[in-house]
Amino acid sequence: MLRILTVVLPLALWVWAFIDCLTAPEDEVKHLPKVVWVIIVLLFPPLGPIAWLVAGKRRGFAPGRSADPAESGRPRDGRPLAPDDDPEFLASLKKDDKQHEDMLKQWEADLRRREEELRGRDEPEDGRKS
Repeated sequence: MLRILTVVLPLALWVWAFIDCLTAPEDEVKHLPKVVWVIIVLLFPPLGPIAWLVAGKRRGFAPGRSADPAESGRPRDGRPLAPDDDPEFLASLKKDDKQHEDMLKQWEADLRRREEELRGRDEPEDGRKS
């Protein structure tokens, strides 16, 4: 049993650190470029994965970012907000809605103008309605 743990545990740590390193956004990687971290994790097991976990990735809230979910756009556990809770998304919907309303008003005005032109053509020359 102990032999299995001495093989499986470092292998699991290596695989997890490698996948974490590959999927980490570039702005969360610290101290070295992401490519260098991938090479370190691949070539130096188990020290590479341990170094990645300790020094390679920015964990928790970054300095300068707010811990308030309403201000940061993310809840405290780091998951993205649902669209109906995201203030930026809601503001973009209001902007799109306003643009669509303006376009609809333009279409309605154009339709009224065209209807008036057609009515003017259908009326007799002497001004009487038939």
